[in-house]
Amino acid sequence: MAETANAASRRAIRLASRHKAWREYSINWELYLMALLPVIWLVVFMYLPMYGNVIAFKRFVASKGIWGSPWIGFDNFERFFSSFKFGNIMWNTFFLNAYDLVLGFPIPIVLAILLHYTPWQGYKKTVQMVTYAPHFISTVVMVGIIFKLFSQRIGIVNVALTALGLPESNFLGSPVWFPHIYVWTNIWQNMGYATIIFLAALSAVDPELHEAARVDGATIWQRIWHIDLPGIAAVVIILLILRLGQILNIGFEKVFLMQNTVNIVASEVVDTYVYKIGLASRNPNFSYASAIGLFKNVIAFFLLIAVNRIARRTSETSLW
Repeated sequence: MAETANAASRRAIRLASRHKAWREYSINWELYLMALLPVIWLVVFMYLPMYGNVIAFKRFVASKGIWGSPWIGFDNFERFFSSFKFGNIMWNTFFLNAYDLVLGFPIPIVLAILLHYTPWQGYKKTVQMVTYAPHFISTVVMVGIIFKLFSQRIGIVNVALTALGLPESNFLGSPVWFPHIYVWTNIWQNMGYATIIFLAALSAVDPELHEAARVDGATIWQRIWHIDLPGIAAVVIILLILRLGQILNIGFEKVFLMQNTVNIVASEVVDTYVYKIGLASRNPNFSYASAIGLFKNVIAFFLLIAVNRIARRTSETSLW
């Protein structure tokens, strides 16, 4: 009897929960309908194409299809690891991203703090507009601006150097200058957009903390260090985790458009190499290109998990 009663009780609870769920769906069906479209897009364009990664383990033949192509296991991965380009490509990819991260991540934070403490609102809005506007410049136009600035003969920089009596330099053809031009133009283009996020985080800091600090005689630098930075630490950590997870996912378009046969030693990265192997080659090797791309994504996945775990252990903030 007791078992029967418990089973009936469990069924009643399940029915009640289902009724409650359907009632919630019927009340908020518009919201669920709105969420359905992005979910469908995510499944169709993000999850369904993942089955194509299986060609990384095959010798893909278009006429035979994915499942009809012969299975070769990890041969494509071993080929990439043993390639003489492996070390150079991985180093360029990591170095450009690390260079951009070390300089490009803190600059928007500094700019946001400076704008937050600017007493002149007109000046603040002007700086925000000037720094945010380059974010809307397309990559092709951005690279065109870079060519106009650093061209060897007609570039503004070389014209200025010649006017000062200094020798002109082939900035765009130099492997030494390529990382600096790429990173600093990238910082100039994107720092205004990132600053908006940190400005929003700074505006959420409790102003009573600043009032109490002023009463205690704290300087502006002490308030920044002990109030503002801890107040936006959660946002900084989340963005840093996401940025570190993309350490191997450098922008393809800008690097490819700036790349030439002279600076390719410093500009060949994973994405450009995959494009050349998988699409631009006369005999494209889809399996080899897929293996390289899958390797990069696996590294990024484990790196994201590791960074998130470190952040969770060292602070109270993490993605999950």
